[in-house]
Formats: sequence, structure tokens, C-alpha cells
Amino acid sequence: MKEQFQLKIVDILKRNHFENARVIAGHHGMERIVKWVHVVEVTSIRNLLKGQELILSTGVAWKDNQDLFASMVKEFIEHNAAGLCIELGTYLSTIPDEVIHIANEHQFPIIIFQHQVPFVEITQDIHSVIINQQYQKISDLENYSQRLNKRLLTIETYEDILQFIFSALDVQIIFRLKNQAYEFVPELPLQEQASIIEQLERSKKHPNHHLAIAPIHLFGQDYGELAIYSKDIPISEYDLLILDRTATALAQHLLRELYTEEKKRVNEFEWLHGWLAGEHTLEEIYDYLIEHGCKSKSNQAAVLIMKLFPVNEKSFPDVTYLKLVFRSVFEQNGFIVFFVEKRYELTFILLNQRGKKNMKERIKKAIASIEDSDFIRKQFPDKFFIAAGKFTDSLNDLHKSYQTAKETLRIQQKMTNKQTYYFYEDLHLYRLISQLSKQTDLQELAAEYLQPVIQYDLKYNAKLLETLKAYLECNGSKQETANKLYIVRQTLYHRLQKLENLLGADFMEREKRIAIEFMLLVHDYLAASNLDRMNQAQ
Repeated sequence: MKEQFQLKIVDILKRNHFENARVIAGHHGMERIVKWVHVVEVTSIRNLLKGQELILSTGVAWKDNQDLFASMVKEFIEHNAAGLCIELGTYLSTIPDEVIHIANEHQFPIIIFQHQVPFVEITQDIHSVIINQQYQKISDLENYSQRLNKRLLTIETYEDILQFIFSALDVQIIFRLKNQAYEFVPELPLQEQASIIEQLERSKKHPNHHLAIAPIHLFGQDYGELAIYSKDIPISEYDLLILDRTATALAQHLLRELYTEEKKRVNEFEWLHGWLAGEHTLEEIYDYLIEHGCKSKSNQAAVLIMKLFPVNEKSFPDVTYLKLVFRSVFEQNGFIVFFVEKRYELTFILLNQRGKKNMKERIKKAIASIEDSDFIRKQFPDKFFIAAGKFTDSLNDLHKSYQTAKETLRIQQKMTNKQTYYFYEDLHLYRLISQLSKQTDLQELAAEYLQPVIQYDLKYNAKLLETLKAYLECNGSKQETANKLYIVRQTLYHRLQKLENLLGADFMEREKRIAIEFMLLVHDYLAASNLDRMNQAQ
């Protein structure tokens, strides 16, 4: 390891005013690092020490109390102090055996001055060394960052960055992209690799001073991790700073690679569009996947369509990064992803790589993750819909999933209760309504059942249609319906009586009730369609 200089107890003993100092305990702690010097003449130190301080004291606070002296040394050790320097003669003449025993047991150096020394000069001298050391560390770090940034302009692969940090630190470099194997720079025998990987996994729960890990984040996801390992010397603060800067540079490089790759995929549009249209044979599809390095583990697939609704043309951002987010999230949930981009519309081809049973749940999880990402919230604050077609078990039947995804999107935009996403298989009655609307005058059919209620509401603003919907949704429970509508039961009874007068006393009997529920869905569907037409006309 190309170690940065760190001030240690053994170095302190070579400084001014330590010529006649003597180490009387903790001889095995000479390599303890000193980060600051602190004068302690009080008995309460819990809020004074942060760790690795060299403590100077005359012992005035515990001069007549051996037990207190021992207790103070224990506290110094608990707070990870570097060592204790005591001036003898003024208040203390000897160091108790118990204190020496405690210090030796914990390898905690105790240094004595046998005559009066200027604590101020000692503090100034050591602090000047530490401050100069920090300046040098900052300078070296800045120099490393500048050289790394220059290299980022010319390097072609992330392996060049791994070699760069190895040259700077001369420690073992370990790198892994999400769901891929670990890479080692320099290369190691497999047995040594396995040993380091085992330590690496353990260190995520139990810190290891010879290992440090920096995650690589892209689009709010863990995209990989960079680690350094030093067998003999503990990882220093400087090493950690270099590791952090390098992880950031890796993230920038990987993002640039992903962006470039995504731009190349634009050329694939024509072929993919033909796939969605059902123009390719199964053999052609397999050849295409092999050519693009995709080893599909199953023939299960689905198509998702994302419809965007920007406020205006200028507010519409580059969708390349949106596609990067989708690809990253869906790949982590077990899918190979292809895209077809149109104006304000993205079509996602998902090839399943895991079990079919939880395929739908994984798609839901991925969509939820995308909705919650900061990138989507900031870059796409406007409304969008996602429509999922039916799942297919054959890659050359993908056009069927595509057609059902388009049907799902069309229905979704005509529903009054619009969610962010819908699956074709969950639309049930809406699919039936959509088909019937192509052959039957649903407006007339719905009016046959609901027109009396609609007209009464228009005339008296009685909210009977709203009450009818709630009453049916609550399966005829009056208490639940009243609670849902925030009305008293007497008001509900009055409305239900009006509904009986308009629809007939049998409106809750099985067959008529099913028909009315269906017509309520038809009414909502047609109302949304009419609203869309009005908006388009404007």
C-alpha cells in the first residue's frame, strides 16, 4: 500500500520536549495513530474525546485518588485515546501499579515527564505536524481527482479505472457489477479470490479494517460495488477518500456507456416494430436475440406501453434516460428489455428470465420502484399511464401481447377511475364493454336502465347515481354505504326509496342487479369517451 504518512506515538517520542520522556506502560501500542492533542485536567471527559487523541495531563484531577486515576485511564481506553503523557513532580510522584497493569493489558501507552514541560509548545508542535499532514492529504487527493478526470475523457472501459486506482494505492481492487461475478485487479488464484469474497460479504455486517466497500448508484439503484483490500496494513482515511472518488468516476463512466448503448438501440426500432407486428419467424427472433447477446431462459414475454402526457413540447425531456431507468429496474426484477419509441409513447418488450408464477408481481414491483424514483418525479412530473398486455408463452406471439396492451391503454384512458397502470387480464368487464361498443349502441342500452336516475339527479341534484354505485359496491350494506357517502342513515333510506321508485323494487335482485352494475360501468366508460372527444375538439 502506498501509505500516506500518519503520525504515531513512536513518531511523537522523537519530537521536541520528549528527549527525556520515558514509556512506562503500553509498549506494544507504539503504532497507535495520533490525530490530535488534548490537555485533560478534569474528571469528566465523555464529551471531550472523539478518538485517537494524545492526552497531556499533570494529574491534578486525580492526585489523591488512585481508584479515580485507574477509572480515568479506563475511560481514555474506552474512548480510543492514542495514549497518555503525564508530568510527574508537581502533583504526582509515581504511577500506581494498577494503572500500569491496565495500560499494558490494553496496549495503551503511558509516557512520563520527570520534570515540568511546556504543554502549550508540545501542543503547537504536534498540531502543526498533523495540520501539514492534512494539507498534504488534501493536495494528494485533489491531484488524484484531476488526473482521474482527465483519464475519464479518453478511457474506453471501466477496467482502465480499476487499473488507475490500483496504481495509486497498490492494494487489491475488487469490482462487481450487479448480478455479475467479482473482478480482481490484479488477478488472484481462485482460492484467494474466494477467501477475499467471503471476508467481503462478512464485512457488510461486521466491519473489517482491512476492507472497504463503496457502492455504485445509478438511477437510485445499486448498480455495482467497488472494494479495496489490504492484507497487512489497515485501510486509511486517505484510502477511503480515494475509493469514494473512484466509485463516483466509475458511476459517471458507466452512465456514459449506458447512454451511448441506448442511443445505438434506436437503430433497432425497425426490426422490433416488425416483431410487434408479428412479421418475424421464431427462428429469426432467436437469431436476433443471440446476435444481441441475449440468452433467453424462457419463451414467456409481455408488452408494456407507457403513454406520456407532457404539458408542452418544451417540457418534454430526453427519454433516453427514462429508458435507462426502466432497463435497470426491470433487469433487476428478472427481465430482458427491448424498447420501441414513438412520440409520447414507449413500448417495452419484456422477456421473462425467472418463474412465470410471480411474473406479474415482479412487473408491479418494478413499476412501483420506477414511480418512486427521484428521477421520474423530477423529470416526468406530468401524468403517464402504463398498460400491460396479456402474457404470452411464445416469442412469435408477441404481437398478441402488443395488441392487448394497446387495447388496455385505450380502455384505461376511457375509465373514470384512472390508475397509473392496468393489466389486460384485470379489465374483465371493461374488455367486454369495449367489444360491445364496436357493435351495439351502448348509450341507448345504458339509458334503458339508468336514464330515470340520471334525469332525476339533473333535475334535483339528488346524488342518486352516486348512491346507487356505493350501495352496490357495499353489497347492499346500509351502514357501510352511509359511512362511505358520509351521510346519516335516514338520508340513505330516503335515497334508496327514490331508487326503488325509479328502478323498481326488484333492482337488488340478482339478474337485474348484475345488469345495473354492468350499465354503471358502461355509463362511466361512455362518459370518459365523451369527455375525451370534447377535449380533442377544443
